[in-house]
Amino acid sequence: MKISTRGRYGIRLLIDLAEHLDEPHVSLASVAERQSISIRYLEQVAVILRRSGFIRSVKGASGGYTLARKPEDVIIGEILRVLEGDMLVVDPPLPQAVENKFQRCIRLTVFDRLNEQVAQVIDRKTLASVLGTVDPDESYMYFI
Repeated sequence: MKISTRGRYGIRLLIDLAEHLDEPHVSLASVAERQSISIRYLEQVAVILRRSGFIRSVKGASGGYTLARKPEDVIIGEILRVLEGDMLVVDPPLPQAVENKFQRCIRLTVFDRLNEQVAQVIDRKTLASVLGTVDPDESYMYFI
């Protein structure tokens, strides 16, 4: 499993919007400049996030985007699954697949546990926790 630029840029876009909640809307051009991201790529990511209900668009000459939900209600795992698909280290076996004892043992003791740990981390973090607005002891310093 590797998180692509789409997933990383999508999270950066949402964090940037969360940091600018006091503004009625934020242009993608300003986000692209602050984050050093291609505006064209950011537009593609914004379309996916808007259709998924993470952001709202404001039309017009001075339009832009804003978060559709409060930062504490936006879970990082949800964002990544929308942008990346399943966040699995190894896909589960197909229903008709036959596993031998060795394959089943490796899956249960390694791969399934890794999948659970990844899910625990990304499903426990919200935009607010990354920003440090919920629990300062739990949040991390980040540089974007």
